[in-house]
Amino acid sequence: MTLGAHFLRCSARNVLSVPGCKTVNIRGHRRQHWTTFRNITSTTTVNSIYFTLVLKLSTVTIKVNIYHIQCQLYCVLAEEVVEQADYLYSCGETEKLYQLLLQYKDSDDAEFLWRLARASRDVSLLAHIAANEKKRLTYEAFEYTKKALEKNDACFAAHKWFAVCLSDIGDYEGVKVKIGNSYIIKKHLERAIELNPKDATSIHILGYWCFAFAELAWYQRKVAAMIFASPPTATYEEALAFFLKAEEVDPNFYSMNLLMLGKTYLAMKDTEKAVHWLSKAKEYPPHTEEDKQVHKEALDLLRKIGA
Repeated sequence: MTLGAHFLRCSARNVLSVPGCKTVNIRGHRRQHWTTFRNITSTTTVNSIYFTLVLKLSTVTIKVNIYHIQCQLYCVLAEEVVEQADYLYSCGETEKLYQLLLQYKDSDDAEFLWRLARASRDVSLLAHIAANEKKRLTYEAFEYTKKALEKNDACFAAHKWFAVCLSDIGDYEGVKVKIGNSYIIKKHLERAIELNPKDATSIHILGYWCFAFAELAWYQRKVAAMIFASPPTATYEEALAFFLKAEEVDPNFYSMNLLMLGKTYLAMKDTEKAVHWLSKAKEYPPHTEEDKQVHKEALDLLRKIGA
């Protein structure tokens, strides 16, 4: 008999000798129930299974908690970056803002991406930027807006800046493409306003869209009619309504809206109201390069009409 077999037999005897072990007659033979042994075995197995289950559940809980902590940390970081970006934008720190957001160009967060698109566009508008770099930044900005929409189609700002950047690249693509894109531009602007009716900038840009087609020269209209069966049309009155609505939603929010109100009233031959809005545009504090350009154009127009 092997040592192992002897150990098992002795163990069995010991187990059968403990209190609680029952003896019964089965077909003339005395058989003992290993009640206690079975109870011990069952209890041990259950405890083992319970311990394993608790361990596994604890592991899952730890993983879930780590995931939630990571999500919370990401949200805190994202909020801090967005706050910093918005502060730099408000201060007119265009190039610093661009460098900050460029670190997140591979992000899946639409809030980063549309801000990076705006920053890329703003850098392209700086006076010292060379023509080839301006073009590169213009197309780069458009790519960021496309990615932002892919990540979050419900982001109103992504729709807005997609429209703006698509309009910008039209300057490099020719009249046919620019007019063709105008339908897409209008669609995204309307979607942006639908998602956020209180965003004055989207309303302003739609007004600018109307103004651009209202002032289209006759030969450009003719070209558009030859290319498209029904080219886009708009009136100064429609443009004015959007500019006024934008000002109602957020008074004095944008120097360009003040300028466009003045230019629209000039186009409608209302000089008194034109002077009022052009004067406001001229007095607007210049934070960005665009604000400076607006100031200069408003001043030139006021001089031109003798105001």
